[in-house]
Amino acid sequence: MKKTLAFALGGALSLPAFAAAAGELNLICSADVVICEKLVSEFQASHPDTKVNMVRLSSGEAYAKVRAEGRNPQTDLWWGGTGDPHLQAAADELTAPYESPLLADQQDWSKKQAEISGNRTIGVYTGALGWGYNTKIFADKGLKEPACWADLLDPSLKGEIQLADPNSSGTAYTALATLVQLMGEDQAFDYLKKLNANVSQYTKSGSAPVKAAARGETGMGIVFLHDAVSQTVEGFPIKPMTPCEGTGYEVGSMSIIEGAQNPDEAKAFYDWVLTPEAQNLMPESGSFQIPSNKNATPSENVPDLSTVKLIDYDFAKYGSSETRKALLARWDAEVGGAATE
Repeated sequence: MKKTLAFALGGALSLPAFAAAAGELNLICSADVVICEKLVSEFQASHPDTKVNMVRLSSGEAYAKVRAEGRNPQTDLWWGGTGDPHLQAAADELTAPYESPLLADQQDWSKKQAEISGNRTIGVYTGALGWGYNTKIFADKGLKEPACWADLLDPSLKGEIQLADPNSSGTAYTALATLVQLMGEDQAFDYLKKLNANVSQYTKSGSAPVKAAARGETGMGIVFLHDAVSQTVEGFPIKPMTPCEGTGYEVGSMSIIEGAQNPDEAKAFYDWVLTPEAQNLMPESGSFQIPSNKNATPSENVPDLSTVKLIDYDFAKYGSSETRKALLARWDAEVGGAATE
């Protein structure tokens, strides 16, 4: 039986609750836990009067928590994770409009995220979708390097691929939306149903598949390119790749929650994390996304997106509630359901 992780956005959720207190910030972080902890410690060092209560949740989990708390928000700020669920939260008016004084210093793709959402969210980093494969496993098993989306359907890769569940993972939802935009919806779901034969596990976290590949537990993981790069930098035999047909990308985002109990602290963190000084902390924590502030210094390990064939990803459409719900429902019915059979 293939392992899959069920995640019902509309069902009962067992998610952490925050306690409200003066001088505190209740933060959801949807990036890798290492950068989450780094940002929290550095912010508290420069803002000693503010205690940060942080919980790490995948993008889909974060959106579900924010939605569940809609009438009584316990969260003040949501940082990181793919932009699509942030845009959905903005469309649902679960997040609050805020225009930072540092908006002018951000890259155009960051400003566009703010514009699309009516300033209810903003881009904080970006990175392309791809995969990382374990070169040792592939060499030992005589497997061919996968250069294109089509290559992932090769029967020799049966049981060698992991990717996340798009209900819980923003990475996997980006992959789903990317394939739909590349192929058309029906063709994309036909592809995903065929790919399912080669998938050993649908994980909850978007970066988990390539970490499993780094540990030798699977041959490859479909992830954001920077997550594969981080494993390479750590010394694992992971080779990052982007597909020849083209690929999508994320705009990792940040949102203040509508009705936040600590709005001043939320705005303070929001402004601070948009500074080049804060964004320069990311490579120190093994995070190699492209930062949003034009004056930040990207690591030499940050993937060069000028060499990647990127699609014109429609964030407004695929971040909308209607499109997102429809695609996830179809994935559950046609792909996720088949994974448990």
